Amino acid sequence: MIDIFSPLLKLLGYQFFQYALIGGALATLACAWIGLFLILRKESMIVDGLAHTAFGGIAIGVFFAINPLLPALIVSSIAVLAISYMRKRGLAQSDSAIAVMLALGFSTGLIIISLAGGFNVELFSYLFGSILTISYTDLMIVSVLSISVLLFLSIFYKELLCIAFDEESSSLTGIPVEIISTAFNIMVAVTIVVSIKIIGIILVVALIVLPALSALQLHLSFKKTMVATVILGIIGVVSGLFLSAVYDVATSGIIVFAMLGVFFMSVLIGRR
Repeated sequence: MIDIFSPLLKLLGYQFFQYALIGGALATLACAWIGLFLILRKESMIVDGLAHTAFGGIAIGVFFAINPLLPALIVSSIAVLAISYMRKRGLAQSDSAIAVMLALGFSTGLIIISLAGGFNVELFSYLFGSILTISYTDLMIVSVLSISVLLFLSIFYKELLCIAFDEESSSLTGIPVEIISTAFNIMVAVTIVVSIKIIGIILVVALIVLPALSALQLHLSFKKTMVATVILGIIGVVSGLFLSAVYDVATSGIIVFAMLGVFFMSVLIGRR
């Protein structure tokens, strides 16, 4: 028994692993709650579109030698507002607007990378995630952004719930639907940027969608579902972290597999 747990206890003594656990837990809190509201609003795929659009911001950060998460946040925020604008003005349906911004952001990133001399290790870490190499600066950025998302969701919890289930009725009751929806969309962009360092652009949709989807299988009340979403998300991230460190496999990939395992277990429990 001691032989099984001794490598895990040893890992907890390393600073890089402590940073990974703290950053992963905070990011999962924000992702889990945002993901739950996105599923209820039937807008889950906006996550994938904004994540790929953020690649343009990552490339800008690498090109100008600044922290890539900051320009990625700006680019993602502009993209989500542009998607909302195109949808409201009838320029494109939601999925088409997402496709336009994805193409624009990702192609911009490719052009900038080619000017900078091609892909490097840093860019690959943002594409596929690198939570075990998270720095103190990255941890501070992830912490501030995650806490901002959690505060927003806590303050406007009732309004967001009403809008998610019935946007038209919410407007009639006096809820400023457009303002809150715009703020929520920006929080989605913030959450995606938080997730990029943890799991990477390619797999960010899994970190945001799978915990909420797993919790919904349990058929609980909404408040209990919110709690379950966070717990299941943290289980997936923490177990994935330990497994990747012990067996030396890709962290982001094993985190997603751990979350898929949690999802299938939730399906089995929910159908009993």
